Amino acid sequence: MIGTAGWAIPAQHADAFPSDGSHLQRYSSVFRAVEINSSFYRPHRPNTYTRWAATVPADFRFAVKMPKEITHTRRLVQVEEPLARFLGEVTSLGPKLGPLLVQLPPSLAFGPVHADFFRALRDRFAGAIACEPRHRSWFTDAVDQLLADLRIARVAADPALVPRAGEPGGWLGLCYHRLHGSPRMYHSAYTREVLDALARRIAGHDGVTWCIFDNTAEGAASHDAMRLAALLPRVDEQGPASPH
Repeated sequence: MIGTAGWAIPAQHADAFPSDGSHLQRYSSVFRAVEINSSFYRPHRPNTYTRWAATVPADFRFAVKMPKEITHTRRLVQVEEPLARFLGEVTSLGPKLGPLLVQLPPSLAFGPVHADFFRALRDRFAGAIACEPRHRSWFTDAVDQLLADLRIARVAADPALVPRAGEPGGWLGLCYHRLHGSPRMYHSAYTREVLDALARRIAGHDGVTWCIFDNTAEGAASHDAMRLAALLPRVDEQGPASPH
């Protein structure tokens, strides 16, 4: 599943999308997946999610970013009420709901209370979950084992805080790549060499793979996502390379 963070259509790439319909309808005619980032900043009504789901094809999926009230303000502690509200909202996407994305603040070091949060989340939600930690303490064998036991994927992020952060971790039944742009985060486009290597890694993974481009500030995300999608059939024809 390849897509971008949000379904904005940059003016410089508008010709690649149909001219009619809403932005989401136009976007979903090119891509099969999107990551909803606006949910991080504000809640959406259940009927909004229902409307979005009705707008896209049957095989389209939405990943949804968990609200910052849970991850950044409360830092995964005492989140029963906002978590229940969020899950009640996003399940209105029905079968078009993809992974929940739990992006953590860079200052959040791993501790037992955070393990408790993920256990409670798994008890309440049976679907796919991806966690993007951004503190060095999360990149250990013990944390990866905890996540694997809970069937929670650890995001493979670029740029990577440590080398391990650039590789999928936790539960490998789901690999979730988030590409923020490098060397300039949110701005830089990716080179053909980087996208070639990523295509080989995706083709070599047996489970479900998501790849979301978050380098949206200057419109590079849409172009990079389309370039990666175009590369994958060629990789399949040549045979999968090692994912690493």
